[in-house]
Amino acid sequence: MKSNLSRRMAKPMLFLAAFIWGTSFFIMKNTLDSTPVFWLLTFRFGTGAILLGLFCWKKWSTVFKKDYVWRGAILGAFLYLAYTAQTFGLVYTTPSKNAFLTSIYCVLVPFLYWWLAKQRPDRYNILAALLCVAGVGLVSLTGDFTITIGDLLTLVSALFYALHIVAVNKLSPGKDVYLITVFQFAGTAVLSLVSAALFQPFPAAIFSQAQVLLPLAYLCVVCTTVALLFQNVGQVGSDPSSASVILSLESVFGVLFSVLFYGDPVTPRLMAGFALIFVAVICSETKFSFLRPKHSLSKEQPADSF
Repeated sequence: MKSNLSRRMAKPMLFLAAFIWGTSFFIMKNTLDSTPVFWLLTFRFGTGAILLGLFCWKKWSTVFKKDYVWRGAILGAFLYLAYTAQTFGLVYTTPSKNAFLTSIYCVLVPFLYWWLAKQRPDRYNILAALLCVAGVGLVSLTGDFTITIGDLLTLVSALFYALHIVAVNKLSPGKDVYLITVFQFAGTAVLSLVSAALFQPFPAAIFSQAQVLLPLAYLCVVCTTVALLFQNVGQVGSDPSSASVILSLESVFGVLFSVLFYGDPVTPRLMAGFALIFVAVICSETKFSFLRPKHSLSKEQPADSF
């Protein structure tokens, strides 16, 4: 009965995770007006590590081993680099562009595997890359064919997110996903705290401002801890193709909420670029398997799947 319930709740949980993450872009943009980047990341991932650690407290005595520390530290370092580049990028670009440009990490992952594991991308990965390049050009390039610093930092963050996924694939097999995530979050929080202490003043004033604390609490608790739990539970009870399609809606929700609540401008060129990037993500993640009859999928060669 519990297994059936998990399967029934899987897709709603994935949808909620994408929805929550979609709301985070314009909220982070507003929060950055009063909270420096490194302190924001410290609060966000420090809170996430504590809450997730309490959530899985029973695992500490039954699952924990010393290698969780160094594995989580490495994963946390990649996550720190990804979020740092993305959040600084958000300072200099719009929330909607930040959301869609970040999503291209899905397209980059197969090519990083090709470089590191000698696993060649298939025709869908190559098609996705071409679509993605065209979409990024429409979204980011200005009239004189230059790219803004905010868009460039966001693209760098997508590279680090892709490297993080590759690192997770290498370091997390056989490990409890919740417990290793605790150490991952803790690693990100420690690096953010060190950076904040070195380079940015402590934002003491925000603790007396309810208009800042409430969005910050939402980012820490809902966008970091709750959404991650929804994603993990949802992926266990759902097939990978469906999960990736649903989670990729994060970028769509990011644009929607940024337009509605932040006032991001929408132009035909921008929407065309968003559409190309979204199709590229779907192509890379699912290889359009949802469009083909099941009997035809069984006939495909194993080498054609990544």
